[in-house]
Amino acid sequence: MAEKEKDFRCIADSVKMGKNVKVFQFTNLYGCKIGDNTKVGAFVEIQKNAEIGKNCKISSHSFVCEGVKIEDNVFIGHGVMFINDKYPRAITKSGALQTESDWKVERTFIKKGASIGTNSVVLSSVTVGENSIVGAGSVVTKDIPDNVIAVGNPCRVIRKIEDKSR
Repeated sequence: MAEKEKDFRCIADSVKMGKNVKVFQFTNLYGCKIGDNTKVGAFVEIQKNAEIGKNCKISSHSFVCEGVKIEDNVFIGHGVMFINDKYPRAITKSGALQTESDWKVERTFIKKGASIGTNSVVLSSVTVGENSIVGAGSVVTKDIPDNVIAVGNPCRVIRKIEDKSR
């Protein structure tokens, strides 16, 4: 097979994909749910039990881990990382490598119409509100309310969005 003809997408049979979903090459998707008309860029991983809504754009080099729920019409910029554990460890107290039974997934919610800027990090157990914008390079450590612009490390609200259609 010629190099051009190879498909470098790893999409497990466990993925539930809506209609007209576009998945670019060099992706790794397993056990997740992706809604209609969503685009998933190159070099993206979406793990099991993650949910992506309809009409979303997940830009290249992003990581959507288990426990993340992204509602409809959300933009995820390039290189956005989600975290699902506040106290990650490689080993248990006895020194054995941790398995799924050794920790609990912490949920994260990105509400309808939100935008997360390039190279942002979204920690576990937070909610980004409807139509809110998180600026590029931000570290989201606590909930962001609806219809605001928030930036920085740690991410903080700088102003409300007056025009809710944007």
